[in-house]
Formats: sequence, C-alpha cells, structure tokens
Amino acid sequence: MNDWQKRTELLLGKEKLKKLKESKVLIAGLGGVGGYTVEQLVRAGIGELTIIDSDTIQESNINRQIIALNSTIGKKKTTIIKQRAEDINPEIKINIINDYLIGENIENLLKEKYDFVVDAIDTLTPKIEFIYHAYHQKQSFVSSMGSGGKTDPTQIRIADFKKTYNCRLAFILRKKLRKMGVTGGFQTVFSTEMTDKSSVIETTGENNKKSIIGTISYIPAIFGCFCASVVINGLTQ
Repeated sequence: MNDWQKRTELLLGKEKLKKLKESKVLIAGLGGVGGYTVEQLVRAGIGELTIIDSDTIQESNINRQIIALNSTIGKKKTTIIKQRAEDINPEIKINIINDYLIGENIENLLKEKYDFVVDAIDTLTPKIEFIYHAYHQKQSFVSSMGSGGKTDPTQIRIADFKKTYNCRLAFILRKKLRKMGVTGGFQTVFSTEMTDKSSVIETTGENNKKSIIGTISYIPAIFGCFCASVVINGLTQ
C-alpha cells in the first residue's frame, strides 16, 4: 500500500483496498458528472479505468467540469483526464476510447466484461443504447440521470431505475427502454427536484442535443460522487 492510501485503508481495510486495485471499471462520458466520477474512483484506488468521450474541452464547460480550465480549452477530454489520473496515481492503468458512442460500437464495447460500468452520457440516443446493452450483457452498472436545472443537493437520490421520479430524462428513458424490455434492475443517481422551464433553451446540432439546460458548479460534481459511491460500494460489498 502507498502512503497516500492510508486513510482509505483505515476505512475499508486491506482486503477491500486490494479489491479496488484489482478492479476494472468503464466510464462513458467525461462531462460534469463523468469527470468527477473518474476523480473519486482514481483517488479511491481503482486499478484500471477505461474512459470514453469524443469531445474536446470547451469554454462553456468551465462552470462545472473538473478538467475544464482556460489552459485545457481545445484539448481532448480523455487526454486531460488520463494525465490527471496518472498524476494522482502513477500505477493506474488508463485505457482511452475517443469514439462517439452509437450503434454497433456500444454493443461491441459492452461485450467485454467489466467489474463495474458507469453511464454518464448526456445525449439521449447513445444513452438509451448504452443502458440497453449494459443491461442485456449483465454488466453491473450505474446510470446518471439529469443533473441540469437543479440547485438543491438534498434532493439527489440513489435508487433503482424503476423508482426514479420528478426527472424528465428518467421519464423519457423509462418510456423508451420499456419498449426494449428494460424496466429496472440497475442503480441510478437522480434528483427529485423539479426543473424550472426557464433554465432550458431549445437548440439544434451539438451532438444531436435538442436542448441546453442551465447548470451550477456543484450539482454535477455531487452526481459524480454519488456514481462513484455506487461503484465503490458495489465492488467492496
């Protein structure tokens, strides 16, 4: 054990710390939620991460994404995340996938068995396909619902997908996935807080997104921490 892991060992013990080091986790989406999920998993001592995102860092990301700085604008999210993770834990293994996830590449990706999978995708069609294939490939996974338009951290919850409520994204996903035979059986992070419609603007383009929702710095970070907690507890319990 390295000195930087002493506090974690005090809490979890040697066997659980060893389990984390031997675990292989996939994180899809490195935005506000996914970036913080990676951060917590790396600091907890996960041994191998596969990180997926095709985007570069934009100025508009600075308000909520842990890797978004003026000095990183225009750089690939996967590259910056990898550098940051290795600076925290030089022994970690980081696998990079720079693809935009859609269709067959999602199915092929999830045919490989991971110890845990995190869905932090923020675009509807890839998210539906990712959840569908993760479910049918019997991956252990957690999915982040909508963190946009929220300001109250006390309303963030962890629950089975079928028990989500007051979340527009979860409502749409349930409707779509029910037709594909997926109704629950995996954990989600969601907020019961109702979204103010004034925080949403309609748009076109930008990776097939139909709207942009206002965000505050701390909510995606908390979603990411909650996702990481599901992974860590799932691996160690």
